[in-house]
Amino acid sequence: MPETFAVAGAGLIGRAWAIVFARAGGRVRLWDGVPAALDAAIPLLRANLDDLEAQGLIESAADVADRIETVSTLGDALSGAAWLQECIAEQVEPKAVLFEEADRLAEPEAILASSSSAITASRFTEALPGRLRCLVAHPVNPPYLVPLVELCPSPWTDPAVVTRARSVMESVGMVPVAVNREIDGFVLNRLQGALLAEAFKLVSDGVISADDLDKTVKDGLGLRWSFMGPFETIDLNAPAGVADYCARYGPFYERLQAEQAPVLAWDDNLVKRIEVERRKHLAADGLAQRQVWRDRRLMALLRHKQQATEDHGE
Repeated sequence: MPETFAVAGAGLIGRAWAIVFARAGGRVRLWDGVPAALDAAIPLLRANLDDLEAQGLIESAADVADRIETVSTLGDALSGAAWLQECIAEQVEPKAVLFEEADRLAEPEAILASSSSAITASRFTEALPGRLRCLVAHPVNPPYLVPLVELCPSPWTDPAVVTRARSVMESVGMVPVAVNREIDGFVLNRLQGALLAEAFKLVSDGVISADDLDKTVKDGLGLRWSFMGPFETIDLNAPAGVADYCARYGPFYERLQAEQAPVLAWDDNLVKRIEVERRKHLAADGLAQRQVWRDRRLMALLRHKQQATEDHGE
């Protein structure tokens, strides 16, 4: 594991990555081009760390916080760092500017990773002398609670860099997956998009309410998906495994796919309907507190999964 990590961007994702690296024992230098964001970062980080300590997921919030420092320039953050995690605005031009500067200032062997959710690395690294060491490391929010990270290289990223990146991510407690070629949305967002598309369609067609659809996922599919993927799920849902499942249910799913194929826009009226229903369950001024609730539930689930793995195996 690298001794020192640089994080560019002190917003929600940047602070979460700082926790990931510091929790694993690394030194973190956190930088942001907006001084106010940097000033606010440490108190916000400490609140997250106190929650983690209260849930028994770290031994000492103070010890982890001591490994995170804020710095005033990107160069200061990169000095001696073996990994940069970029967490700035989801826009091509600012990322291109930052990566150009980082490529100039970073240590020769440092990996330069972006937290981009949808922008492929080729769109902001093509002209860089050090483009072979650049890739996207797309986390799930917040990465210190949801460990998956998608490693998404550009066409010119050195395969050895992807291998090193996987090793680094594993060393800090993340679960890396390799996306073998550039594709819009990477993998996680494409899967989420497919589910959302059908969810919006079912609500639009009056098949189910938004609230009952959420229950279908969180109290149905989501329970299994919290510890199994879709292929393992179907492998265990037929007596002879995945081939047996596909033979039994393949024609049924083919018929469903034919119905699901048309792309439906999320039109304003439909969005308003879902918004009205959601606000009945959660007022707009309660969203921030509900996000805290979500994170604490994730902490409890993470603690349970760790214990369950110890008790029952991976």
